Amino acid sequence: MAVRSTDGSRPAERALLVGIEHKAGEAGGGREPLEELARLAETAGAEVLGRVVQVRPKRDSRTYVGSGKVREVAERAKALGADVLIFDDSLTPAQGRNLERQTGVRVIDRNELILDIFALRARTAVAKNQVELAQLEYELPRLTRLWEHLSRLGGGIGTRGPGETQLEVDRRRVRDRIRKLKERLKKVEEDTRVRRQARRGMLTACLVGYTNAGKSSLFNRLTSAGVLEEDRLFATVDSTSRVLVFSDARRIILSDTVGFIRKIPPQLIASFHATLEEAVHADLLLHVADVSDAEVFGQVEVVDRVLEGLGARPEEQILLLNKIDRADGRGLPPRLRRRGVDILATSVVTGEGLDELKERILRFIEAREVVGEVRFPLADESVRAFLHRHGEVSGERFDEVATRVRVRMKPRYFEQLRKRGVEVSFVGAGELGTEEVEVIE
Repeated sequence: MAVRSTDGSRPAERALLVGIEHKAGEAGGGREPLEELARLAETAGAEVLGRVVQVRPKRDSRTYVGSGKVREVAERAKALGADVLIFDDSLTPAQGRNLERQTGVRVIDRNELILDIFALRARTAVAKNQVELAQLEYELPRLTRLWEHLSRLGGGIGTRGPGETQLEVDRRRVRDRIRKLKERLKKVEEDTRVRRQARRGMLTACLVGYTNAGKSSLFNRLTSAGVLEEDRLFATVDSTSRVLVFSDARRIILSDTVGFIRKIPPQLIASFHATLEEAVHADLLLHVADVSDAEVFGQVEVVDRVLEGLGARPEEQILLLNKIDRADGRGLPPRLRRRGVDILATSVVTGEGLDELKERILRFIEAREVVGEVRFPLADESVRAFLHRHGEVSGERFDEVATRVRVRMKPRYFEQLRKRGVEVSFVGAGELGTEEVEVIE
């Protein structure tokens, strides 16, 4: 798209926004039509000159808005001096060609705009490869538009042939690049699975949510990770993970993932599959929603649909109604109250709800631990060290040959001890005799 100009080296492109409402007053729930598209365009660096909304029951197959509206769009673009038309839906290659021919202005659809923003925001090599793959898969069926200038020369021998040859060369290069990127990202996915298996048994939590809901700010507040925070759409598209430590024995891997958005390009879902697998395999999902946004319920539904499509089925989910400090006293939206999931109001700015969030995460960890009694030889200090490293020791007692320790920890650690030949039995709290127990503070 190349509309961005953040350093002043090139003037921002001037954009006219175009969209459809299937019935009058439908878009935005009281918001100005195309408001989200305008924010996306501004995030990409465009100057928004105006908006055109067509009310019609369905899209026109040739021009998206219909021939009469296209003429209005062309006149409006000319009057405003627009360089680019940005449409609020995915356009077919034919629709894009027809619109450019009839308006004489470059056309960009919502998918291309979002892909451009992702290209701008990607920082890591993996994210850059994922974005490039999504862009190339989007552009491949649209390459013909790049060569239409040849047909305007009149066609025939010496014009059409070379153009078609070069087009095929470009298509072949794009397909080769797509293949290489897929191979590279497949290796990333395999490496991710290996790392996930290596930490098997360690609980994971994942922050998910609509873009600009405050996920990265919350992630920084919980982990001091220093992830980029900006009050704009898709401030960061890179996935980051940190270990959230409550004690030596109680910790959880917390991941921050890319934000979702209405009408998210399917190419992005496919190419970011390795990144989004953090949400698919998470034990605990922390769904962050901006409760101050009038569209919060629709945004929550968008995220739920994407997660369902990915196959995410966490053991537990907490809906975090973030930015409660901006909610202006509004109550909880009724439809959110009926979701049947754990709900907590939070604010990164004031700190409201953050201590309670940490407590709920800790309770989630503790609920997946068991209390057991471990018996091992007096001289085996390695077992004692293992217990203190991986569990919460509440008491010890001794006889002539062995040490018996009561400990709370994850089942897999008890299993590791059993495989080493250590005697393990599961007990309830207080089953060790108190007269011989040294309580560990």
